[in-house]
Amino acid sequence: MKRGINVGVLLLAACTLPALAQSYPTKPVRTIISFTPASATDILGRIVAAKLSDYWGQPVVAENRSGAGGSIGSAAVAKADPDGYTLLINSNAHAVNPAIYAKLPYETTKDFVDIAPLAMLPNVLVVSPSSPHKTLMDLVNYGKSKPTAINFGHAGVGSGTHLNTEKFIAAANIKVTQVPFKGTPEVVQALFSGSVDCYWVPLSAGKAHLQSGKLRALAVSTAKRNPVIPEVPTTGEAGVKGADAPLWFGLWGPAGVPAAIVKKINADVRRALADPEVKQRLTNLGNDPMDMSPEDFARFVRSEIEDYEGVVRRAGIPRQ
Repeated sequence: MKRGINVGVLLLAACTLPALAQSYPTKPVRTIISFTPASATDILGRIVAAKLSDYWGQPVVAENRSGAGGSIGSAAVAKADPDGYTLLINSNAHAVNPAIYAKLPYETTKDFVDIAPLAMLPNVLVVSPSSPHKTLMDLVNYGKSKPTAINFGHAGVGSGTHLNTEKFIAAANIKVTQVPFKGTPEVVQALFSGSVDCYWVPLSAGKAHLQSGKLRALAVSTAKRNPVIPEVPTTGEAGVKGADAPLWFGLWGPAGVPAAIVKKINADVRRALADPEVKQRLTNLGNDPMDMSPEDFARFVRSEIEDYEGVVRRAGIPRQ
C-alpha cells in the first residue's frame, strides 16, 4: 500500500510540474541586473526583460544591484526562493568572480541554475578626443616608455572590462595603473573629466559617445571587426596579438528552480532574442545574440570559469 502511495505521489508531481510551467508566471518577475543603469548589462537586460513581459503578460521588473564585480547582485539571487520569480542578468563577470574573490557569499556552480545566454558584445578601447594617442600602438608605446603612467579605468574587479584590461596589458607587455569603478557610466564620466586615460567600453554602452565624437576608438576586443563600427580595427590588426576578450551576458536563477520552469524561460528567452525587432535593436548596439539550451549554457559557463581561472592566475591577480 505504501509503495502505491509513493508511486501516486510521483505521478502527481510529474503531472504538476509541466502544468506549473504552463501557468508560469502568475505574478511579477524580478530580474536583478548586476551592474549599474546604462551599463551594457543593463541595456541588454532591459531589452530582453521588456519582451519577456510582453510574452508573459506580467511585469518583468528590472532592479540594478551593482558592485563587487557583479557579485552583489549574484548574491541576492542565490538567496532568493527558487520559484522562478527572481532571476539574475549578469555579464561574464559571473564566470570570472570565482577566480577573483576568495570568499564569495555563494558557490557559482552550485547555487545557481544556468538558464540561457543572451548575447556577445565587443569592448572598444576608447580615449578622449584630446588624447595624444591616435592609435593603439601610440598607447602601447607610451605605456612601454612610461610604466604605470597610463590610468586605465574598468568597471570593477572581476568585471568583463577588468579581464579585458588584464589580457590586453599582458599581450602588449605594458604596465598601467588600474582604476576600478562601479560600472561603465562612472568610467565614461572619468574619461570625460580626464581622471582616467582609457577604457574598454562595451560597444552598446559607448556607441552614442563614439558617434557624437565624445570618445575616440582605438580597437575592438573581438577577433573580427564589428559591423556597427567597421572602421575600428581589432587589437590584432592594430598591432597587439592575443588580446581578444569578448563580453557576454546570461540569465540565471537560484539553484532549485523547477526544471520545467527553467525550460520555459529558456524557450521564451530564445524566442525573444530571435524576434526581428529585438534582434535588430541588439544588432544595432553591436550585440550578437546567442542561442543555447540550458544544458549547453551550463557547459559553456563551466568552460568559461576554467578559462578565466587561467587568465587571472597568469595575470598574477591576487584573490580579493
